Amino acid sequence: MMQRFPTQAAVENPRYGQLIIGPPGSGKTTYCAEALKFYRELGRQVGVVNLDPANENMSYEPVLSVMELITVEDCMEHLKLGPNGALMHCSEYLAEHLEDWLLPALRKLSATHNYFLFDCPGQIELYTHHNAMARVFERLERERYSLVTVNLIDSHYCSEPAKFIATLLMALNTMLRMSLPHVNVLSKADLLKKHETKLHFNVDYYTDVLDLKYLLDKLDDDPAMRKYHKLNAAICSMVEDYALVSFQLLDVFSTDSMLRLRNHIDKANGYVYKAGEEQTVNSLLACAVGAETEAARMEHDVQPYME
Repeated sequence: MMQRFPTQAAVENPRYGQLIIGPPGSGKTTYCAEALKFYRELGRQVGVVNLDPANENMSYEPVLSVMELITVEDCMEHLKLGPNGALMHCSEYLAEHLEDWLLPALRKLSATHNYFLFDCPGQIELYTHHNAMARVFERLERERYSLVTVNLIDSHYCSEPAKFIATLLMALNTMLRMSLPHVNVLSKADLLKKHETKLHFNVDYYTDVLDLKYLLDKLDDDPAMRKYHKLNAAICSMVEDYALVSFQLLDVFSTDSMLRLRNHIDKANGYVYKAGEEQTVNSLLACAVGAETEAARMEHDVQPYME
């Protein structure tokens, strides 16, 4: 996890945001809907901003939606683009209309909201190769939003070594390109019990991204993957050299799981350093430095998702 430390003077009326990204089907919209209810119950002035121009089935009421500006369907119809090309065009169009659409709307909303969940598009190339969304995030940061990227990845990828290594590479690439505080999340962790028999190692091996040599050995057991040994070894070595990627497990329908993730996110975007839900010095310090025994961490972060 990459996190933000308070290095500058406090901002008057600070604003915070979670940039919810991840591959299609990873649970971004579901997370936004549940997180909206969760943070409201904590007393935060929270709202969801939909930045996905193809998000037609929102299970929440956004305070602002990019679909008021442009939609993938319109781009496909009028510009004769395919779904991926239309999504990229929409992202570029959004980046070009930050000053005359997105930022003025957010400034108005800041009168009643100081915490935003940005539901972002699911096309992963927008974060690993394209720069439109990075420009949007950079402009929000210059607007003095304290941001954290929350990268949701379906936990079932742990059950296949090749997919998990690809996930590690994607997560590292995104972290480096976005250059923001970052929390990687294995979503739908409540379903891990169904895949437990397919896991080659304990769950903490995947969340802590332990010695990848063992995962490389499992890849070599597959004749189709064995010929890519040098490439896979290079990817694993690079991930280990950077030592940046780790994961938090999440069940969005579990209050305890959401609370655990909230602690990581609040540390990452600096919310923990303002007067929030933690009222005492001891609880503030415990959240800020992650003071917790390994046994307690395993009890709360891993065991609830295993038999």
